[in-house]
Amino acid sequence: MTDGIISQAETNMKGKLDKLKAELSQVRTGRANPQILDTVKVEYFGQYVPMKQVAAISVPEARTLEIRPWDPSAIKAIETAIQKSDLKIPPQNDGSGVIRLTMPTMTEERRKEMVKLLGKTAEEARVAMRNERRDAIEKIKRLEKEKKVSEDASKKEQGRVQGLTDQYIKKVDEALGVKEKELATV
Repeated sequence: MTDGIISQAETNMKGKLDKLKAELSQVRTGRANPQILDTVKVEYFGQYVPMKQVAAISVPEARTLEIRPWDPSAIKAIETAIQKSDLKIPPQNDGSGVIRLTMPTMTEERRKEMVKLLGKTAEEARVAMRNERRDAIEKIKRLEKEKKVSEDASKKEQGRVQGLTDQYIKKVDEALGVKEKELATV
């Protein structure tokens, strides 16, 4: 009976952790990361499709992304999509069918600003995890009140929920630590 509550809480926490990791992957660190293009949609034959469906994206150098369209006629659409995006990185087309994006170097002030922003994002994820914990514990207490589980079983299951929450908050902290370290390296 309580296993369903706990597995649902875990599924929700995992979803929140995945969302955080996706948000962290979008943060630019001054190093080339193909994932920053995941949110860029290209208008291709009247439909908006993800960048990786119309081009191969590679990292030839630490600060450069190289975009090679599968269809050379898509180059203009790709350039337009990049310019309209919030990346603020101008695409460079050398006429050979390849678009390059050079990541700007980050100033120390910008790095500190990004670390602060990341901390805020991670805290939002932690709060969401704690809300999941609260909801699961309330459901378990309700079952105890309805005499569907014993007091001992209720305490044990509440402990499991707390352990699960601690485990996911630790994963949030680890993901944040990795990104902060990435930001700190020049």
